[in-house]
Amino acid sequence: MKISFLASHGGSAARYIIAAMRAGQLDAQPGLLITNNQNSDIYRWCQEHAIDLACISTKTHPLDEDRDKAIHGALKTAGTDFIVLSGYMKKIGPLTLSGYANKILNVHPSLLPRHGGQGLYGDKVHESVLKSGDKQSGATVQFVSEEYDQGPIVAQQTVTVLEGETLATLKAKVQVIENELYLRSLKQLLLSYKG
Repeated sequence: MKISFLASHGGSAARYIIAAMRAGQLDAQPGLLITNNQNSDIYRWCQEHAIDLACISTKTHPLDEDRDKAIHGALKTAGTDFIVLSGYMKKIGPLTLSGYANKILNVHPSLLPRHGGQGLYGDKVHESVLKSGDKQSGATVQFVSEEYDQGPIVAQQTVTVLEGETLATLKAKVQVIENELYLRSLKQLLLSYKG
């Protein structure tokens, strides 16, 4: 079983999951990591840790359709079974979505469907949670669909939003649970896929 990744910046989830595979905690192998940002931390990290890399962006493929074909082709060539998004900031094209239906996962830093959708990512999500007065937040692992944060939910985990919570403290709480939730979700999916 091969898991490939799409990442734009630091790629902390990709690093965590690759480490779990290499430690024998996840019965899969790292496939390819595709980034749209050759200057990203995850690009350098993959070079240092012998992870196959591809840079596919608006610079390499200006047309959406061509970029989608290139991503889909690279994933297929790598023998990809599942795709994990790790802070990937671009919409997935229709060819890749249909070719990997219910096999592309993302983690979002709130309890979807609350605080999701276009423009809500990173700190903006936590700001939205704090402004809403919600007493709970958390993380959601979901399948990726055509619309941002609209795919079927695989798993969620909650954190309590305390009185006086700040953006920094809420973000830290959610980050603590995100990667482990992602890993648990992948383990369950791989078991059901093999079964």
